[in-house]
Amino acid sequence: MQVSNNQFIAPSILSADFTRLGEEVDAVVAAGADMIHFDVMDNHYVPNLSFGPMVLRALARRGVSVPLDVHLMVEPVDELIGQFADAGASFISFHPEASRHIDRSLELVKQRGCKAGLVLNPATPLSLIEPVLHKLDILLLMSVNPGFGGQAFIPYVLDKVRQARALIDEYSLPTRLEVDGGIKIDNIRAIADAGADTFVMGSAIFGTPDYAQTLASIRQVLSAPAEFRLA
Repeated sequence: MQVSNNQFIAPSILSADFTRLGEEVDAVVAAGADMIHFDVMDNHYVPNLSFGPMVLRALARRGVSVPLDVHLMVEPVDELIGQFADAGASFISFHPEASRHIDRSLELVKQRGCKAGLVLNPATPLSLIEPVLHKLDILLLMSVNPGFGGQAFIPYVLDKVRQARALIDEYSLPTRLEVDGGIKIDNIRAIADAGADTFVMGSAIFGTPDYAQTLASIRQVLSAPAEFRLA
């Protein structure tokens, strides 16, 4: 598993060039990505359709050297948990609204050998997942309403990130705190300062001509002293 530091950058292939997806993933991993993020949409739980486990299986067989981070925006969720686990997923996260039995679905992820996560939409309260927080390897907070790439970051989610970080730290949990939606080089430091440690970025990476330079710039912003941060 490639880990550059405790802050993970997870490019979302939803913004990649699908005509050369394998090359795109190879390039962004070579540039220093820590994870590859899969936004799986079913045109039912969210109003869009993306890709299924066959795409992940193809990339896994290609030999992607970083974790494959699967965000399931599907309902019902349990059957696809098994399919993506079999295809080679490392992390599988799902929305609590998409499962009738959240604890059972989390256990299913773990039984299939993957790390388990839950995803909260911007207006979904943290209290919904607090009873099972200790079971989460990753908590993903959406900073846009799920279903489409290229949306703007919703500012009030920053407070939610702070609250989630306080909750994770209160229980001394190793749970990673991931944020997805509208993350750019000019707001990633504020999101990190709020407590996030894993950042899903789509067009902010795949929409640039030099992935290595883009990732280096992002890491520079994340590591800069306070007086040198971007506004």
